[in-house]
Amino acid sequence: MRISISWTGGSVTATLDDTPTSTALWDALPIEASANTWGDEVYFGVPVEVDREDDATDTVDPGTVCYWLAGSALALPFGRTPLSIGPESRLASAANVLGRIDGDHRALAAVGDGDTVRVDRAA
Repeated sequence: MRISISWTGGSVTATLDDTPTSTALWDALPIEASANTWGDEVYFGVPVEVDREDDATDTVDPGTVCYWLAGSALALPFGRTPLSIGPESRLASAANVLGRIDGDHRALAAVGDGDTVRVDRAA
């Protein structure tokens, strides 16, 4: 499963792993939401409710696509967050891991607080 994440002035694609959360997100597409930023992370609410998966974690590599459980949000860390120790991206709390941004995940730095973000199935 591949998705596109777009905002005014930019976009990235991501490849999702075959997980229950990825399938739930896929089934909910397309989604439009208002972006929030937290350090080098973009996150926004999605209309998906899922349970914690066995590999849920609060520490991921930059570029990982996550479903943040506490906020029912897609979390897209592209660098360090205020809680990071070293180069990892540390989320505010546990998230289900969905997949990875294809290519340069640093493109997400162009997303600003309040920007409209759209998530679609990629062709």
